[in-house]
Amino acid sequence: MAHEHDYQPGSMDISQHKKSYAGFIAFTKWSFAGIMLIMIFLAIFRTN
Repeated sequence: MAHEHDYQPGSMDISQHKKSYAGFIAFTKWSFAGIMLIMIFLAIFRTN
C-alpha cells in the first residue's frame, strides 16, 4: 500500500460535512417546533 503515508491529519476539506450537519440540525429544530405546535393544537381542541 503505497498511499498509507500520504494522509496528513487535519488536511481534509470538511465544508460539505459542516453544511450537511447544519441542515440536519435546522431540520430537527423545525420538525420539533412543528410537532410541538400540533401537540398544543390537539391539547387545546381535544374532544371528550
